[in-house]
Amino acid sequence: MAPRSSIAARAGYICVFLFTILTLAATIEAQQNKEANYLIGVGSYDITGPAADVNLMGYANPEQNAAGIHFRLRARSFIVADPAETNNRVLFVNLDACMGAQSVTLHTLARLKSRYGGLYTEKNVIISGTHTHSGPGGYLQYVLYIITSLGFVRQSFNALVDGIEQSVIQAHENLRPGSILVNEGELLGANINRSPSAYLNNPADERAKYTYDVDKTMVLAKFVDEEWGEVGAFNWFAVHGTSMNRTNKLISGDNKGAAARFMEDWYLQRSVEYSILADTKKLDFASDGHREAFHRVQSEQVSHEFYKSSGGKQSTKLSSIMHRVRSPMKDSLKPPFVAAFCQSNVGDTTPNIQGAFCVDTGLSCDFNHSTCNGQNELCIGRGPAYPDDHFASTKIIADRQFKRAVDLFDSAKEQLIGKIQYKQTYVDFSNVVVKLPNKQVIKTCPAAIGFSFAAGTTDGPGAFNFEQGDNQGNLFWKVVGSFLKKPSDEQIECQKPKPILIDTGEMYAPYAWAPSILPISILKIGQLVILGVPAEFTTMSGRRLRDAVKSTLIQQSNGEIGNDVRVVIAGLANGYSQYVATFEEYEVQRYEGASTLFGPHTLSAYIQEFTKLATALVKGNDVSPGPAPPDMVDKQLEFLPGVLMDSTPNGKNFGDVKEDVPANASYTVGDKVEVEFYTGCPRNDLLTEGTYGLVELLDSSGKWIPSYDDDDWSTRFSWYRPKTMSPESYAVITWAIPQTVQAGTYRIRHFGSYKHLFGSVKHFTGTSSSFKVVT
Repeated sequence: MAPRSSIAARAGYICVFLFTILTLAATIEAQQNKEANYLIGVGSYDITGPAADVNLMGYANPEQNAAGIHFRLRARSFIVADPAETNNRVLFVNLDACMGAQSVTLHTLARLKSRYGGLYTEKNVIISGTHTHSGPGGYLQYVLYIITSLGFVRQSFNALVDGIEQSVIQAHENLRPGSILVNEGELLGANINRSPSAYLNNPADERAKYTYDVDKTMVLAKFVDEEWGEVGAFNWFAVHGTSMNRTNKLISGDNKGAAARFMEDWYLQRSVEYSILADTKKLDFASDGHREAFHRVQSEQVSHEFYKSSGGKQSTKLSSIMHRVRSPMKDSLKPPFVAAFCQSNVGDTTPNIQGAFCVDTGLSCDFNHSTCNGQNELCIGRGPAYPDDHFASTKIIADRQFKRAVDLFDSAKEQLIGKIQYKQTYVDFSNVVVKLPNKQVIKTCPAAIGFSFAAGTTDGPGAFNFEQGDNQGNLFWKVVGSFLKKPSDEQIECQKPKPILIDTGEMYAPYAWAPSILPISILKIGQLVILGVPAEFTTMSGRRLRDAVKSTLIQQSNGEIGNDVRVVIAGLANGYSQYVATFEEYEVQRYEGASTLFGPHTLSAYIQEFTKLATALVKGNDVSPGPAPPDMVDKQLEFLPGVLMDSTPNGKNFGDVKEDVPANASYTVGDKVEVEFYTGCPRNDLLTEGTYGLVELLDSSGKWIPSYDDDDWSTRFSWYRPKTMSPESYAVITWAIPQTVQAGTYRIRHFGSYKHLFGSVKHFTGTSSSFKVVT
């Protein structure tokens, strides 16, 4: 007979469980009663890209090349259409990538045009990046942004274009009657301002209107299918993707990608719990804090198309796909729940919320220049888990965004009602005539970066003793910059007080170093207005732009649009042109000001052009398309060496275990299990929608059940070569056993591929010895 304490605990658990299920049932029923007024569709697809050798985009650290996967990257899409006029629709795509790119946007739109005709064009599509600094680079088309990646990396580019297209296909095919609820709320403890001295240069009366020097508001859109219920949620919140620091070499979605994974897994677990009550079936499932796995359901959920496409022979590549933990259930018509954590006016924000300190003394950095005894390299921002590692800080910031999003999701009541509208144009920001509020007429400048750009930020300092807040420059580096391109007197005057380090906007060899023609977009879904901006707006820049657009919409609509309209900024969208600081922040010339390409009046130009778009949207006027942007993909130079061949030491095969678990090994919660395999280069096959590493649980029938893969927080796939040019390489699969693991017998598997000297690629698997997990 069980002890009374055990019986009481079980009874308590059952009561809590039933209460939770009944609450879920009531919530779902209430949400399904919302009248469907749009057609909605969501989709998601793997865009992880090459997990070896390719420089990670963001920190511009030439030594930070991919060497494995922390967790996978995804493109997440939503489509909203008018049921009465289905051609009237908008598409928003959120990428676990450093930024949207003009090259990616143009080629994705070409793919969509060939597939769907004129349904999805530059007019009604926004493709926005989360700004993770731990995704593969080399996919942008301008020289400045691909120097550290050794030029263009077509594998990175193709992974993005392919993944976006597939996520849009899913959303398009799932387009069904539904409704959208919107909610917003304050999120504290997830961001601070990394350039407070620049922010303080904004007018005091303007700063007095706000409680914080960064935006703390999260805006969330919840998608509810008329029949299926909740199918997705997209939210916008401003925080840099720099929780993972510049030493990290694992591909990672950083805090926003992790938050998305947590929320999708949370919803999956909630759905399973609801299914348990509905079907009165007992399921075993485990949770990794927010995890989600329902192993027995997952074991039979793979489409037979993979098997048929291989001629009845299951290759290890297909095994990788078939054994991934989150494959869609083959008997379910409902698509997987999609949660996207989108970027906003991120420019001067940081997730390193403890502030910046000197690594040598532990003292706070110089306030104005973020230096330590004059050296910027020593001034580093600290994440919330400091002195623990950046993985822990990433999880904390992700968890805070995830939990706030769940609160907003569950409490969302306001339904979006009204027209679907959109406007878009291209603007040559190197030559915009701007009429300022004081009636002065000025022009923007060709792109240029200042000296403080080279100083980096407290998230990732630069080198050579550059410092933020430098509005003078120095003769040596001016001479160095002049070797590349000496700026004209007119350009120097236009960019003041920025001292020009590199005159990027006037450099065209071997092709353009920086953009000039950029897209700006407005998507309107009822009360929700999304501004697609191809840059990182600082906090105050974003506030000014939002306020200007909102005022224009209200004033020009003759009362049709009210104060309930919510304007959000989708940053790093459709293209990339670095930063947009306010005029006052530009004068200070910290990193954000030095990276504001088109001179001190860049923000004024954006506000002017966006108010034109907003007016045209309300009035129903046509908008000039503007100058056509360049497509330079076919001109790109690629210097990253390809994979010549892979090999193993004599007597060893690919997939053999190099370092196994100990014989009769037993582990418990908190332990790390690590197995090393002989492998090939991950660039041979990206295993898109598959996995390089898998943790399997032995069930009571003797069947191995996929439990954790390389898309889980608790697992890491690391890859390395013993020497730089060696054809030999090794894969290390690490599993940090989570608190809610199911006790039992486990093993670790590795999926990979190797390349013969003459070019053919073969796939293989490796399997560790089994081991026990006790709880």
